[in-house]
Amino acid sequence: MKDYPNTQLFIDGIWRDAIDGRTLAVIDPSTEDEIGHVAHAGRADLDAALEATARGFAIWRKVPAFERSKMLRDAASRLRAQADAIGAVMSAEQGKPVNQAVTELMGAADMTDWYAEEARRTYGQIIPARREGVLSYTVKDPVGPVVTFTPWNFPVSQIVKKMAAALAAGCSIIVKAPEETPAAPALMIRCFAEAGFPAGVIGLVYGDPAEISSYLIPHPTIAKISFTGSTVVGKHLAGLAGQHMKRATMELGGHGPAIITADADIDAAVSDLATFKFRNAGQICVSPTRFLVETPAYDTFLNGFTDYARSLKIGAGHEPGVDMGPLANERRITALESMVKDAEDRGARVVTGGRRIGNKGFFFEPTVLADVPVEASIMNEEPFGPIAIVNRFSDLGDAIAEANRLRYGLGAYAYAKDGLAQQRLRDEVQSGMVTINHLGMALPETPFGGIGDSGYGSEGGSYALESYLITRFVTQLH
Repeated sequence: MKDYPNTQLFIDGIWRDAIDGRTLAVIDPSTEDEIGHVAHAGRADLDAALEATARGFAIWRKVPAFERSKMLRDAASRLRAQADAIGAVMSAEQGKPVNQAVTELMGAADMTDWYAEEARRTYGQIIPARREGVLSYTVKDPVGPVVTFTPWNFPVSQIVKKMAAALAAGCSIIVKAPEETPAAPALMIRCFAEAGFPAGVIGLVYGDPAEISSYLIPHPTIAKISFTGSTVVGKHLAGLAGQHMKRATMELGGHGPAIITADADIDAAVSDLATFKFRNAGQICVSPTRFLVETPAYDTFLNGFTDYARSLKIGAGHEPGVDMGPLANERRITALESMVKDAEDRGARVVTGGRRIGNKGFFFEPTVLADVPVEASIMNEEPFGPIAIVNRFSDLGDAIAEANRLRYGLGAYAYAKDGLAQQRLRDEVQSGMVTINHLGMALPETPFGGIGDSGYGSEGGSYALESYLITRFVTQLH
């Protein structure tokens, strides 16, 4: 991208370079070319961000909820107005097609609007007293300064669903955004800054993730952390937060099962699930991965899904008509190639794809594997790429058992017409989110979160502000 912007830190209301001048290179995943730089925060920058967020919180917590709501709405409007420009930048640094990037930005604006409304509804509760003259009630207060750590796969929306919730609740926040995709988050935060948020309320840093997390999480200024990323890193950060009695929301990895019964609308299942599987090149924590299809419908589903995979246009995100862009980095290519080979060695069939495309850019073929044994690594490790496993089942109980076999429990999918089957799928599939006969996850008004190794806590919906609020009880005798 010719006009790709270099990215600075945002500390105490000022855009600036790192104090020691360090930077990191930003790579276009479709060409492997260096397209810009991002400032690398050091300890002095983190100390400045911490001091600023403490001052910002002291101011922001006193701003009336109605005023906080108006600023969030203003930020959402600015984000919509800039969606095309920011989307082009996001596509260059992350790889996804421009239309998908713009969709992400518009969704982030909708999410900000949702939290603008929730900001005005942080109600307390009157509790009936046991004696005359006593008034007992609860008060909701912001928990304090927050630090959030977000990944590169959705570099704007992953930040917004944390940041907008924190701001709505009256918290200040330091965002540790992804170094691989730094410019889109910075341009988004610029929209918020221009909406009038006081200096220090929002901070933005980049740098070494381990160094930043190990310094910010234990720091006494920080009251809460929110993390989206891998289960391995999430467990480490949750442990660090626990050592220091910090609240934590963890949205971690998944290995989404999709169960399709013989009586399901197979055309709808193929269309919905294939579209979602290959969106963002499969680099989505709730991406459906293990497709479990009842035997009578197996061939029809597999053939339809494979045809869809083969029809996709692969290329750089800015190219017209592209359906799927590159993976984020070469590490993903190596990991996927290893998983495909392991599955093949264990008897799986590669129906389509399975290989890197070309030798320039991190492109990988949309891939469908069939009859994959449970021992294969891809049946147990999140592929985080454009690979679908299509296996068959003859008994619904067996399919549910396979869906629940792993400790991941983030998103699950099902297509079935029979009412009893739908009830079993609803009640027995152990996942934080289950969507049946349509795709209905990750909307601003719905909760988003997992169970087991997929994390804890919920983002989105009316639940999301709770983790940013302290409930205090007051009882007084008049």
